[in-house]
Amino acid sequence: MKARARNLALRVAYDGTNYRGFQRQSPPVVAVQNVLEVALAQVCGEPVEIAAAGRTDAGVHAYGQVVNFFTDGRIPAARLPRAVNGLLPPDIAVTEAWEAARDFSARHAATGKAYLYRIERCAVPNPFTRSYAWQIFRPLDVEAMRTALALLVGTHDYSSFRAAGGKPMSPVRTLDEIRLEAEVDGRLTCYIHGNGFLYHMVRNIMSTVVHVGLGDISTRRFAEIFAARNRKLASPTAPACGLYLLRVDYEGNPRTAE
Repeated sequence: MKARARNLALRVAYDGTNYRGFQRQSPPVVAVQNVLEVALAQVCGEPVEIAAAGRTDAGVHAYGQVVNFFTDGRIPAARLPRAVNGLLPPDIAVTEAWEAARDFSARHAATGKAYLYRIERCAVPNPFTRSYAWQIFRPLDVEAMRTALALLVGTHDYSSFRAAGGKPMSPVRTLDEIRLEAEVDGRLTCYIHGNGFLYHMVRNIMSTVVHVGLGDISTRRFAEIFAARNRKLASPTAPACGLYLLRVDYEGNPRTAE
């Protein structure tokens, strides 16, 4: 595929509710990559294999997933989003396309990522947001949650929030910004930016922080769990529906700026 003339990069948004994650799956299981590659193949007139910045899990959403692929297709990059979107279902959209350098890799060139996690404090279940936020039915101490999250900023070993099953890699990461913001109608949004993330790391952080907010875990105990580097001490993984890949960063590439 790399022998082809062009390396095209795309920014992709999707609602992950109906897909078994981003990464290509064997039929009849359908992932976002399966659907996107079929549409791109029709537009480019040849089979397409895309590489993504991250492999989001089943039910996880994205505003700014980045992918790249090699093609001999001649469609101008500026016209590609409209052409592909006409073939995609309404829960997947290519929002931008550009010519990338030959050596650009959406995955390997990434220097950082930003995620959002959405929580909705509810008195009763809300059927209209159940696929887009983690619904919590007890009061939350938001300030205690902020105190716990602040402990995570910096360069640390995040083994306590690393799920089994991920690829072997160092558990040391740098989280340079974490914000928990209260919005209207009882909604909370947590913004987390870092240079990389471990398998289920954001969801495991959020589940444990929510238990701080519920009063089940003290901020002191949260600090102990973090320092222990033991996944068994943290809370069960938070639901996928609240997680969004917001942005992928690349050095010197304004196309992927927020």
